[in-house]
Amino acid sequence: QARLVESGGGLVQPGGSLRLVCSTTAITSVFNAYSLDWYRQAPGREREFVASITRAGSSNYAEAVKGRFIISRNNSRKTGYLQMDSLKPEDTAIYYCHLGEAWGRGTQVTVGS
Repeated sequence: QARLVESGGGLVQPGGSLRLVCSTTAITSVFNAYSLDWYRQAPGREREFVASITRAGSSNYAEAVKGRFIISRNNSRKTGYLQMDSLKPEDTAIYYCHLGEAWGRGTQVTVGS
């Protein structure tokens, strides 16, 4: 099973930006076989969908992040991205990358002063 590794999380002030990166050990054909998704889980809450992108580049977003987050992927580099702008305290969570049946371990995003 492919391994996914997220990076790019951190502490940012409200209104700030972060760019998350999802790297994988999957071979290119496996990476390209699946949509790549981002989920998040805040303390005391269930994991929730954030965004997804197909191999062809068609994307979908949760209502809470529409207009602020942009998901993208580089199929040749087997890498996914989540650009997060205009961050709010309610965006604080662990962010997970998902591909096929594989999940990463997550990266912490904290929005606060």
